[in-house]
Amino acid sequence: MTTTFPASFQTATAELAAHVAAGLRRTPKALSSMYFYDDAGSRLFQQIMALPEYYPTRAEFAIFRAHGAAVAAALRPDAGAEAFSLVELGAGDGVKTKLLLRELLRNERPFTYAPVDISAGAMTGLVAALKRELPALRVAPVVADYATALAQLRTRPGRKAVLFLGSNIGNFGPVERLDFLRQLAAPLGPADRLLIGFDLQKDPRRIRAAYDDAQGVTAAFNLNLLTRLNRELGANFDLAHWQHYTDYSPLNGAVRSFLVSGRAQQVHIEALAETFDFAAWEVIHTENSYKFTLPQISEMAAEAGLRVVEAFAEANGDFADVVLAAHAG
Repeated sequence: MTTTFPASFQTATAELAAHVAAGLRRTPKALSSMYFYDDAGSRLFQQIMALPEYYPTRAEFAIFRAHGAAVAAALRPDAGAEAFSLVELGAGDGVKTKLLLRELLRNERPFTYAPVDISAGAMTGLVAALKRELPALRVAPVVADYATALAQLRTRPGRKAVLFLGSNIGNFGPVERLDFLRQLAAPLGPADRLLIGFDLQKDPRRIRAAYDDAQGVTAAFNLNLLTRLNRELGANFDLAHWQHYTDYSPLNGAVRSFLVSGRAQQVHIEALAETFDFAAWEVIHTENSYKFTLPQISEMAAEAGLRVVEAFAEANGDFADVVLAAHAG
Protein backbone atom coordinates (compact mmCIF):
# COMPACT_ATOMS: atom_id res chain seq x y z
CA MET A 1 0.00 0.00 0.00
CA THR A 2 1.29 3.47 -0.89
CA THR A 3 0.72 6.29 1.57
CA THR A 4 0.10 9.72 0.05
CA PHE A 5 1.01 12.73 2.18
CA PRO A 6 -0.45 16.21 1.63
CA ALA A 7 1.79 18.74 -0.12
CA SER A 8 2.15 20.81 3.07
CA PHE A 9 3.52 17.77 4.94
CA GLN A 10 5.93 16.98 2.11
CA THR A 11 7.16 20.58 2.03
CA ALA A 12 7.69 20.68 5.79
CA THR A 13 9.58 17.37 5.70
CA ALA A 14 11.78 18.60 2.86
CA GLU A 15 12.58 21.77 4.83
CA LEU A 16 13.46 19.73 7.92
CA ALA A 17 15.66 17.40 5.85
CA ALA A 18 17.51 20.33 4.27
CA HIS A 19 18.06 21.94 7.68
CA VAL A 20 19.37 18.69 9.21
CA ALA A 21 21.69 18.08 6.26
CA ALA A 22 23.22 21.54 6.61
CA GLY A 23 23.35 21.41 10.41
CA LEU A 24 25.05 18.02 10.71
CA ARG A 25 27.62 18.83 8.03
CA ARG A 26 28.75 21.87 10.03
CA THR A 27 31.57 22.01 12.56
CA PRO A 28 30.40 22.13 15.28
CA LYS A 29 27.14 20.41 14.42
CA ALA A 30 23.97 22.38 15.16
CA LEU A 31 20.19 22.09 14.80
CA SER A 32 17.58 24.77 15.36
CA SER A 33 15.40 24.79 18.47
CA MET A 34 12.39 25.61 16.26
CA TYR A 35 12.21 21.89 15.47
CA PHE A 36 11.68 21.01 19.16
CA TYR A 37 8.00 21.77 18.77
CA ASP A 38 6.33 18.80 17.18
CA ASP A 39 3.24 17.63 19.08
CA ALA A 40 5.29 15.60 21.59
CA GLY A 41 7.72 18.48 22.07
CA SER A 42 4.87 20.91 22.68
CA ARG A 43 3.45 18.59 25.36
CA LEU A 44 6.85 18.31 27.03
CA PHE A 45 7.23 22.07 27.04
CA GLN A 46 3.89 22.40 28.82
CA GLN A 47 5.37 20.14 31.53
CA ILE A 48 8.55 22.25 31.65
CA MET A 49 6.54 25.39 32.33
CA ALA A 50 5.08 23.76 35.46
CA LEU A 51 8.48 22.69 36.89
CA PRO A 52 9.64 24.31 40.14
CA GLU A 53 12.96 25.31 38.54
CA TYR A 54 11.35 26.97 35.52
CA TYR A 55 10.59 30.48 36.79
CA PRO A 56 9.87 32.38 33.48
CA THR A 57 6.26 31.22 33.12
CA ARG A 58 5.36 32.05 36.73
CA ALA A 59 7.09 35.44 36.43
CA GLU A 60 5.17 36.37 33.27
CA PHE A 61 1.91 35.20 34.85
CA ALA A 62 2.64 37.49 37.78
CA ILE A 63 3.09 40.44 35.42
CA PHE A 64 -0.23 39.80 33.68
CA ARG A 65 -2.05 39.32 36.97
CA ALA A 66 -0.64 42.54 38.43
CA HIS A 67 -0.68 44.68 35.28
CA GLY A 68 -3.09 42.93 32.89
CA ALA A 69 -5.41 45.91 32.47
CA ALA A 70 -2.50 48.29 31.84
CA VAL A 71 -0.87 45.89 29.35
CA ALA A 72 -4.16 45.46 27.49
CA ALA A 73 -4.64 49.25 27.40
CA ALA A 74 -1.14 49.68 25.96
CA LEU A 75 -1.94 47.20 23.17
CA ARG A 76 -5.32 48.64 22.13
CA PRO A 77 -5.70 51.17 19.31
CA ASP A 78 -5.88 54.69 20.66
CA ALA A 79 -9.40 55.58 19.64
CA GLY A 80 -12.43 54.68 17.56
CA ALA A 81 -14.30 51.47 17.02
CA GLU A 82 -12.02 50.12 14.30
CA ALA A 83 -11.43 46.41 14.70
CA PHE A 84 -7.86 45.25 15.20
CA SER A 85 -5.95 41.99 15.14
CA LEU A 86 -4.10 40.53 18.10
CA VAL A 87 -1.48 38.26 16.54
CA GLU A 88 0.48 35.93 18.83
CA LEU A 89 3.61 34.21 17.51
CA GLY A 90 4.22 30.84 19.20
CA ALA A 91 0.87 30.78 21.01
CA GLY A 92 1.24 27.31 22.60
CA ASP A 93 -1.58 26.65 25.06
CA GLY A 94 -2.38 30.36 25.42
CA VAL A 95 -2.79 30.16 29.21
CA LYS A 96 -1.06 33.47 29.92
CA THR A 97 -2.60 35.17 26.91
CA LYS A 98 -6.11 34.41 28.16
CA LEU A 99 -5.54 36.95 30.94
CA LEU A 100 -4.99 39.64 28.31
CA LEU A 101 -7.84 38.37 26.14
CA ARG A 102 -10.26 38.73 29.03
CA GLU A 103 -9.09 42.29 29.64
CA LEU A 104 -9.55 43.16 25.97
CA LEU A 105 -13.00 41.57 25.86
CA ARG A 106 -14.06 43.67 28.86
CA ASN A 107 -13.28 46.77 26.82
CA GLU A 108 -15.86 45.67 24.22
CA ARG A 109 -13.77 47.03 21.34
CA PRO A 110 -13.90 44.59 18.39
CA PHE A 111 -10.78 42.54 17.78
CA THR A 112 -9.74 39.17 16.38
CA TYR A 113 -7.21 36.92 18.08
CA ALA A 114 -4.88 35.24 15.57
CA PRO A 115 -2.73 32.65 17.40
CA VAL A 116 0.22 31.29 15.42
CA ASP A 117 1.93 28.00 16.26
CA ILE A 118 3.95 25.46 14.30
CA SER A 119 2.22 22.56 16.13
CA ALA A 120 -1.19 21.59 14.72
CA GLY A 121 -1.90 19.60 17.89
CA ALA A 122 -1.20 22.56 20.15
CA MET A 123 -3.38 24.78 17.97
CA THR A 124 -6.30 22.35 18.03
CA GLY A 125 -6.17 22.26 21.82
CA LEU A 126 -5.93 26.05 22.10
CA VAL A 127 -8.88 26.73 19.77
CA ALA A 128 -11.04 24.21 21.61
CA ALA A 129 -10.16 25.77 24.98
CA LEU A 130 -10.89 29.29 23.74
CA LYS A 131 -14.24 28.24 22.31
CA ARG A 132 -15.14 26.73 25.68
CA GLU A 133 -13.73 29.45 27.97
CA LEU A 134 -14.15 32.62 25.87
CA PRO A 135 -17.06 31.93 23.50
CA ALA A 136 -17.39 35.61 22.52
CA LEU A 137 -13.83 35.75 21.22
CA ARG A 138 -13.24 35.82 17.47
CA VAL A 139 -10.36 33.44 16.67
CA ALA A 140 -8.46 33.06 13.39
CA PRO A 141 -5.81 30.37 14.03
CA VAL A 142 -2.69 30.03 11.89
CA VAL A 143 -0.56 26.85 11.83
CA ALA A 144 2.76 28.10 10.49
CA ASP A 145 6.37 28.89 11.34
CA TYR A 146 7.54 32.40 12.19
CA ALA A 147 8.73 33.21 8.67
CA THR A 148 5.34 32.38 7.16
CA ALA A 149 3.50 34.26 9.90
CA LEU A 150 5.66 37.36 9.38
CA ALA A 151 4.95 37.28 5.65
CA GLN A 152 1.22 37.11 6.40
CA LEU A 153 1.55 39.91 8.94
CA ARG A 154 2.61 42.28 6.17
CA THR A 155 -0.68 41.68 4.34
CA ARG A 156 -2.98 41.76 7.38
CA PRO A 157 -5.27 44.80 7.09
CA GLY A 158 -6.09 47.29 9.83
CA ARG A 159 -4.39 47.94 13.13
CA LYS A 160 -2.57 45.15 14.89
CA ALA A 161 -0.91 44.22 18.13
CA VAL A 162 1.71 41.47 17.97
CA LEU A 163 2.59 39.26 20.95
CA PHE A 164 5.86 37.36 21.30
CA LEU A 165 5.78 36.08 24.86
CA GLY A 166 7.58 33.58 27.06
CA SER A 167 11.16 34.82 26.45
CA ASN A 168 11.20 33.21 22.97
CA ILE A 169 13.16 36.23 21.73
CA GLY A 170 16.10 34.83 23.71
CA ASN A 171 16.34 31.83 21.37
CA PHE A 172 17.85 34.01 18.66
CA GLY A 173 21.54 34.83 18.51
CA PRO A 174 22.45 38.55 18.42
CA VAL A 175 22.52 38.90 14.62
CA GLU A 176 19.41 36.79 14.06
CA ARG A 177 17.61 38.61 16.89
CA LEU A 178 18.20 42.02 15.35
CA ASP A 179 17.05 40.76 11.95
CA PHE A 180 13.91 39.25 13.51
CA LEU A 181 13.08 42.46 15.37
CA ARG A 182 13.46 44.42 12.14
CA GLN A 183 11.10 41.97 10.42
CA LEU A 184 8.60 42.50 13.24
CA ALA A 185 8.96 46.26 13.00
CA ALA A 186 8.61 46.44 9.20
CA PRO A 187 4.81 45.87 8.94
CA LEU A 188 3.95 48.01 11.98
CA GLY A 189 2.33 51.40 11.61
CA PRO A 190 2.55 54.17 14.24
CA ALA A 191 -0.63 52.96 16.00
CA ASP A 192 0.42 49.28 16.05
CA ARG A 193 2.04 47.69 19.06
CA LEU A 194 4.45 44.84 19.77
CA LEU A 195 4.65 43.08 23.14
CA ILE A 196 7.75 40.96 23.79
CA GLY A 197 8.65 38.94 26.88
CA PHE A 198 12.28 39.18 28.02
CA ASP A 199 13.92 36.95 30.62
CA LEU A 200 16.17 39.18 32.71
CA GLN A 201 19.67 38.41 34.01
CA LYS A 202 19.78 37.11 37.59
CA ASP A 203 21.51 34.50 39.79
CA PRO A 204 23.39 32.27 37.28
CA ARG A 205 22.56 29.12 39.30
CA ARG A 206 18.83 29.75 39.05
CA ILE A 207 19.09 30.28 35.31
CA ARG A 208 21.06 27.10 34.68
CA ALA A 209 18.70 25.00 36.85
CA ALA A 210 15.74 26.18 34.77
CA TYR A 211 17.28 24.44 31.74
CA ASP A 212 18.45 21.25 33.47
CA ASP A 213 15.72 20.29 35.94
CA ALA A 214 16.01 17.52 38.53
CA GLN A 215 13.14 15.50 37.00
CA GLY A 216 14.78 15.34 33.57
CA VAL A 217 11.88 16.86 31.64
CA THR A 218 14.13 19.39 29.91
CA ALA A 219 16.45 16.53 28.91
CA ALA A 220 13.48 14.64 27.42
CA PHE A 221 12.47 17.80 25.55
CA ASN A 222 15.93 18.14 24.00
CA LEU A 223 16.21 14.42 23.19
CA ASN A 224 12.77 14.45 21.57
CA LEU A 225 14.39 16.25 18.66
CA LEU A 226 16.26 13.03 17.84
CA THR A 227 13.04 11.03 18.17
CA ARG A 228 11.45 13.39 15.66
CA LEU A 229 14.33 12.88 13.21
CA ASN A 230 13.99 9.12 13.59
CA ARG A 231 10.27 9.30 12.85
CA GLU A 232 10.15 11.91 10.11
CA LEU A 233 13.47 11.43 8.32
CA GLY A 234 14.13 7.73 8.92
CA ALA A 235 17.17 8.40 11.12
CA ASN A 236 18.48 5.74 13.51
CA PHE A 237 19.63 7.79 16.51
CA ASP A 238 19.93 5.48 19.53
CA LEU A 239 18.77 7.71 22.39
CA ALA A 240 20.47 5.46 24.94
CA HIS A 241 23.79 6.90 23.72
CA TRP A 242 22.86 10.57 23.79
CA GLN A 243 22.75 13.00 26.71
CA HIS A 244 21.34 16.46 27.39
CA TYR A 245 23.79 19.11 28.59
CA THR A 246 23.40 22.84 29.23
CA ASP A 247 25.57 25.71 30.46
CA TYR A 248 25.12 29.42 31.21
CA SER A 249 27.58 32.30 30.81
CA PRO A 250 26.94 35.45 32.87
CA LEU A 251 29.38 37.25 30.54
CA ASN A 252 27.04 37.29 27.56
CA GLY A 253 23.77 36.13 29.19
CA ALA A 254 23.58 32.97 27.05
CA VAL A 255 22.21 29.59 28.07
CA ARG A 256 23.39 26.98 25.55
CA SER A 257 21.87 23.50 25.24
CA PHE A 258 23.50 20.52 23.57
CA LEU A 259 22.93 16.90 22.68
CA VAL A 260 26.09 14.97 23.55
CA SER A 261 27.15 11.73 21.87
CA GLY A 262 28.06 9.28 24.63
CA ARG A 263 30.28 7.19 22.37
CA ALA A 264 31.79 7.13 18.90
CA GLN A 265 28.91 6.23 16.60
CA GLN A 266 27.40 6.53 13.16
CA VAL A 267 23.87 7.68 12.41
CA HIS A 268 22.20 7.00 9.08
CA ILE A 269 19.41 9.31 7.89
CA GLU A 270 17.34 7.60 5.23
CA ALA A 271 15.73 10.79 3.88
CA LEU A 272 19.21 12.16 3.15
CA ALA A 273 20.73 8.86 2.05
CA GLU A 274 23.67 9.87 4.22
CA THR A 275 25.54 8.58 7.27
CA PHE A 276 27.03 10.96 9.83
CA ASP A 277 30.00 10.18 12.09
CA PHE A 278 30.00 11.33 15.71
CA ALA A 279 33.08 11.17 17.93
CA ALA A 280 32.71 10.26 21.58
CA TRP A 281 31.46 13.37 23.46
CA GLU A 282 30.89 15.34 20.28
CA VAL A 283 27.95 17.72 20.58
CA ILE A 284 25.02 18.98 18.54
CA HIS A 285 24.22 22.55 19.59
CA THR A 286 20.42 22.74 19.78
CA GLU A 287 19.44 25.94 21.57
CA ASN A 288 20.48 29.35 22.83
CA SER A 289 18.43 31.20 25.43
CA TYR A 290 19.74 34.70 26.08
CA LYS A 291 18.97 36.76 29.19
CA PHE A 292 18.83 40.54 29.10
CA THR A 293 18.99 43.79 31.06
CA LEU A 294 16.49 46.63 30.58
CA PRO A 295 19.14 48.96 29.08
CA GLN A 296 20.06 46.23 26.57
CA ILE A 297 16.40 45.92 25.57
CA SER A 298 16.13 49.66 24.88
CA GLU A 299 19.32 49.59 22.80
CA MET A 300 18.15 46.57 20.77
CA ALA A 301 14.78 48.17 20.13
CA ALA A 302 16.34 51.40 18.87
CA GLU A 303 18.68 49.50 16.54
CA ALA A 304 15.68 47.65 15.06
CA GLY A 305 13.67 50.82 14.46
CA LEU A 306 11.49 50.43 17.54
CA ARG A 307 10.95 52.44 20.70
CA VAL A 308 9.94 51.31 24.19
CA VAL A 309 6.40 52.51 24.99
CA GLU A 310 6.16 50.87 28.40
CA ALA A 311 7.94 48.11 30.34
CA PHE A 312 6.18 45.93 32.90
CA ALA A 313 8.65 44.16 35.20
CA GLU A 314 7.92 41.29 37.57
CA ALA A 315 8.27 42.25 41.25
CA ASN A 316 11.47 40.26 41.80
CA GLY A 317 13.09 41.53 38.61
CA ASP A 318 13.08 38.09 36.98
CA PHE A 319 11.19 39.01 33.83
CA ALA A 320 9.84 41.96 31.83
CA ASP A 321 7.08 42.33 29.24
CA VAL A 322 7.94 45.30 27.05
CA VAL A 323 5.50 47.16 24.79
CA LEU A 324 7.21 48.51 21.67
CA ALA A 325 6.15 50.67 18.73
CA ALA A 326 7.69 51.58 15.41
CA HIS A 327 9.40 54.95 15.15
CA ALA A 328 7.15 57.40 13.30
CA GLY A 329 8.37 58.15 9.80
